[in-house]
Amino acid sequence: MSETAISPVVILCEPQMGENIGGAARAMANFGLSELRLVRPRDGWPNEKAAANASRALHVIEAVKVYDRLEDAVADLGFVYATTARSRDVTKEVRGPVHAGRHLRALDAAGVRSGILFGRERWGLDNDEIALADEILTLPVVPEFASLNIAQAVLVVAYEWRKAGFEGEDVGLPFGPAERSPPATKEELMHLFEHLEASLEERNFFRPTVKKDTMVRNLRAIFQRTQLTAQEVRTLRGVIATLEGRTHRPTKVKGPAQTPAAGEGPDEQDGEGDGA
Repeated sequence: MSETAISPVVILCEPQMGENIGGAARAMANFGLSELRLVRPRDGWPNEKAAANASRALHVIEAVKVYDRLEDAVADLGFVYATTARSRDVTKEVRGPVHAGRHLRALDAAGVRSGILFGRERWGLDNDEIALADEILTLPVVPEFASLNIAQAVLVVAYEWRKAGFEGEDVGLPFGPAERSPPATKEELMHLFEHLEASLEERNFFRPTVKKDTMVRNLRAIFQRTQLTAQEVRTLRGVIATLEGRTHRPTKVKGPAQTPAAGEGPDEQDGEGDGA
């Protein structure tokens, strides 16, 4: 994704609780938005509860701009979405978050300043306030329970804006799967199969003998579906050797069976969490 110098402004109209302002700031920071504007916040500004609930998004809180009039808060913007959870008697296009995210990205690329307007916690925006916007943005919530916390609504819209900046499915993720050892070669798999089958043969597992070939094919298919790594093959051969009561490498089976060294296992990772 190529980041642009322009990103949407988030405008909260008469927010009532500092906690919600802080939550909205945190949601913005999660997905790369940084400009927050407040219109007549009930408890004034600055607000300690907002800062406390913003987690590490203090750069958003410290840059907040406060306005007495909504008209002034949107005056420099070329396009504004007004969010609402219910149908309004206003003749405007109604969009969902996926469309809005893509459209906002297109506006960014064209150098057009845009904004997303959110209403009060209790009753949202009135029709006159919505009339200041270009289009309506609503989320596909369950109609019987349509109300969202402001921070939740900001999070959804910011996520869609962020996602729209990437091409393809699930790209731009901050990390991928843990690094694995190389895939097992066909030779390594064959050694595993021969080792396992020889051990099972010694213990008369393949009964009745007329079904042995089918049983062998089924066993091999089980392991082949799992796409074993070289390390996992070594671990499995060590398990087989241990069950056989061996403490050394087998001599009858092609390819060495290895008992894992202390602390060695399949694709071990450290125990560090994400800190959330």
